Amino acid sequence: MPLAAETVWEHGRFDARGGPRKLLFGRMYEDASIELGAFRPGGRVFCIASAGCTAMKLAPQHEVVAVDINPVQIAYAQRRFAGEPGVRGTAESVMAFARGFAPVVGWSASRLRAFLDLDDPAAQAAYWRRHLDTRRFRAAFDGLLSLTALRAVYASPFLDFLPPQLGAVMRARMERCFGRHANRSNPYARALLLGELADEAPPAAAKDVRLVRADAAAYLEGEPAGSFDGFTLSNILDGADASYERRLVDAVKRAAAADAVAVLRSFREPPAALTTNRAADDRAMLWGVVDVRPAAAM
Repeated sequence: MPLAAETVWEHGRFDARGGPRKLLFGRMYEDASIELGAFRPGGRVFCIASAGCTAMKLAPQHEVVAVDINPVQIAYAQRRFAGEPGVRGTAESVMAFARGFAPVVGWSASRLRAFLDLDDPAAQAAYWRRHLDTRRFRAAFDGLLSLTALRAVYASPFLDFLPPQLGAVMRARMERCFGRHANRSNPYARALLLGELADEAPPAAAKDVRLVRADAAAYLEGEPAGSFDGFTLSNILDGADASYERRLVDAVKRAAAADAVAVLRSFREPPAALTTNRAADDRAMLWGVVDVRPAAAM
């Protein structure tokens, strides 16, 4: 399958420097319960492989084809499907660096653990406002998510689409999640605030996931028309240009079965009229857009 070097993801790095591709994601920060609720059981699903988390969640109920343009991610997902423990990628290293400022802003480990042990969203929202969303935290967080700071880590295509005042935007997304989902049963909250990453054993069906190194659009263009019942596309279009977006959408529509559903995430802020946005339901809390709609309506 030919690879199409038309997106920033083909580089296999977050920065613009040359060198070997890296493991970008040791885990996926995408709540697969969205997909499990959106896709009919037994269907054939196209999945961005990334760290393999979503593919493993879907595998017991679906025929999964997991595709990634980064060969390092493909090899890593394959090892995880075989039962090897997860490791930390570049994304986890960046988040660990940010968490290093927790003591400076008054976030002690005991205070965070007390927060994460809560299971009442109303109590969580009150705790967040009283103990965690402090002036020091806001100043430090906004500084870490400023374009000046992010340019030290990320190439410009990963930044150009981000909303202005990103720190305030992301704090609002976090508060939205804490006020809606129980912390105690939310592994994404624990991963974000403490860096504790769940490492569940892969389901037996993980061995049946088909892993393919390919560009997503190129792969779908080569598949038979109407051959997929679901598409989970991660945030593949963050950093992509308009021509690649059109190509991918056209490829999804052609490969979609009559009642296929597509899930597309983005760090962008959603347009006000996006009624198909499920971002508030995604416990990973990072996303501005989790668009769940019929593939034909993309």
